[in-house]
Amino acid sequence: MTADWRTDRIGSALRGENPTVLRRLSAGFAAIGDVQFLPGYSVLLVDDPKVERLSDLPREKRLAYLADMDHLGEAVEEACRRTDAAFRRVNLEILGNSDGFLHAHVWPRFDWEPADLVRMPVWLYPHDKWTDKQYALGPQHDPLRRAIGEELDRLRSVV
Repeated sequence: MTADWRTDRIGSALRGENPTVLRRLSAGFAAIGDVQFLPGYSVLLVDDPKVERLSDLPREKRLAYLADMDHLGEAVEEACRRTDAAFRRVNLEILGNSDGFLHAHVWPRFDWEPADLVRMPVWLYPHDKWTDKQYALGPQHDPLRRAIGEELDRLRSVV
């Protein structure tokens, strides 16, 4: 096992060593986020560490990746809707400004968020939300992990 799977998220997912992976999808890996200040935050990792941007993928695989992003977004939406009555929506983002590999963020948004942030990008949340141990992924998130995984399974069986 890699000393720290965070330094090679895709490689560790390919080796079955990334503990955040929820499911293997057709063009990537659905993973729950390291931080959970917005419970259900998830990431879609591409399945090739050399791919830096969406346009690096051949058209067929690009469409498969986008379909995976849609499935993960819907799975997070359904799981969060069932677990929190204040669920509002899901935001989907492909940014690529920090990590040099293709990945998509799936951010659930809630009515209980601070009024000055609820309609803003999550990247404007204070630094402590990203670093405080109380928001770190842990066993308390296992029910939500299971719910998102089950939704991914259900969506796969519908297609």
